[in-house]
Amino acid sequence: METRPFDYAALLERVAADVAPLVGSGTPAEYIPALASVDPGQFGMALADLDGNVYGAGDWRVPFSAQSVTKVFALALALAEGGDSLWERVGREPSGNPFNSLVQLEYENGIPRNPFINAGALVVTDRLQTLTGDASSELLDFLRQESGNPDIGFDAEVAASEHEHGDRNAAVAHFMASYGNIDNPVPALLDHYFWQCSIEMSCADLALAGGFLARHGLRADGSRLLTRSEAKQINAVMLTCGTYDAAGEFAYRVGLPGKSGVGGGIVAVVPGRCTLAVWSPGLDAQGNSVAGVAALDRFTTLTGLSIF
Repeated sequence: METRPFDYAALLERVAADVAPLVGSGTPAEYIPALASVDPGQFGMALADLDGNVYGAGDWRVPFSAQSVTKVFALALALAEGGDSLWERVGREPSGNPFNSLVQLEYENGIPRNPFINAGALVVTDRLQTLTGDASSELLDFLRQESGNPDIGFDAEVAASEHEHGDRNAAVAHFMASYGNIDNPVPALLDHYFWQCSIEMSCADLALAGGFLARHGLRADGSRLLTRSEAKQINAVMLTCGTYDAAGEFAYRVGLPGKSGVGGGIVAVVPGRCTLAVWSPGLDAQGNSVAGVAALDRFTTLTGLSIF
């Protein structure tokens, strides 16, 4: 990996200019009405270094719905609070199926393939609820602390849309409960999960909040959230499972651990160096931001900053 210093602000401006023709490509998530109405012509990108300095380009301070990007942070908290026993209830393998699929659960006795498909994220949220008593609030507090932004909050309209169109998630949760892989009442679990997905953050917030993964488990205040091994585990699962069923293509193009969300956001990690966040609402067929993936690809091409 390259170690020379970079002018990050200038780099991000160049990346933004290079991918500008792709901004507006793709389609915002249509199955959640509150997301379908978002202007697809927006683009933001931010980078936070190990010391918490943050740089950005475009709409990098505009809040957006983090959606599945929050699964990374819920996983980190569940591991920090409860340790490796979590992996007895959720796997670490790519699924090869859409993020909301039920297909593999029956074959695999209610154990989800990984913590980033919806089934796996529900198990993680269930575990965090058992450990903390208030999974969504615990996650929100953590994100506020790590980002330094006390104004991060839930979006009630998005949460309501998730509830109204959440039949598939409810089916997944009840199915896993029938195998004994859900401890809490399913309605309460779904509430916390939908609130979690509705959290609004900017690229700056996300890049700062994800810094503990670049610092090998150390929080912004220097205290340890995860062991170095646990941070490595999360980065590894992000690389292989973090961008739905396009994770192989993302690893090939970008070469960094990353987690995307259908709000158009992606967080990516350069271990030992920095954390990146990018947002543009237009999604490809796999649910990843078209301009966002292109921007991360361009960044790693220009800098040589990848894990390979």
